[in-house]
Amino acid sequence: MNSSMVIGQYVPGDSPVHHMDPRAKITIIFFFVIVVFFANSVASYGSLALFALLSVGVTKIPPRFIAKGLKPVWFLIIFTFILHLVVTKEGNVLFSVLGFDVYSGALIQGVAISLRFFLLILITSLLTLTTTPIAITDAIESILHPLKRIKFPVHELALMMSISLRFIPTLMQETEKISKAQASRGVDFRTGPIKERLKAIVPLLVPLFVSAFKRAEELAMAMEARGYQGGEGRTKLRELALRKIDYMVLVLFTFVIIAVFLTRA
Repeated sequence: MNSSMVIGQYVPGDSPVHHMDPRAKITIIFFFVIVVFFANSVASYGSLALFALLSVGVTKIPPRFIAKGLKPVWFLIIFTFILHLVVTKEGNVLFSVLGFDVYSGALIQGVAISLRFFLLILITSLLTLTTTPIAITDAIESILHPLKRIKFPVHELALMMSISLRFIPTLMQETEKISKAQASRGVDFRTGPIKERLKAIVPLLVPLFVSAFKRAEELAMAMEARGYQGGEGRTKLRELALRKIDYMVLVLFTFVIIAVFLTRA
């Protein structure tokens, strides 16, 4: 397992979450993203956090692997927290840091927004960690199937989304390799004036774009060589079907939603 980036990776496993119908997982994540914006109390956030952490535990994926893989997101979470401490001026002054007064309302809002951001990233990353790209494609195509009546390219859209998710970790690994290669040639990405650091990014972006276009061309040629003609007339090797575990988790998540709305301040 490569822990440099968990978003877009699939980790094989034999957990109940791995065996769930991908349509059920996408439905839960969709409503989780909506409900998390309605949480505004300790109890409501606690209900969502408990559900997310239980989901991580059931997947049997090491929490350390997930935490390390979310390292690129930690900067945004911490930055969001600090930004609220500096900008928000609500409540009583708790203490001062470097001439800035930190208010109680700023602390509460900073914690709430940062926790909300963390839960969103965590629960959405579980989809790709426990679901193969093919299963995600089939699930999205099944959910959007009614749109075929208006000639909407459902299969092509689902395939594009699946490929995009699949290539996120690949591009991250490619970026890491190129940055190390450029650093060994004396390119400095971390020190110096901002103008010089922006110029140093050019030797990183150019080979990255070239590599991405090359991979896209190779993928297109491989699909064409295998006779890919879109979703017209295609059949499924494995038909999706909701099972008892899917209904149980959906019911459990329904109780979580009810708990969030009952415990709102």
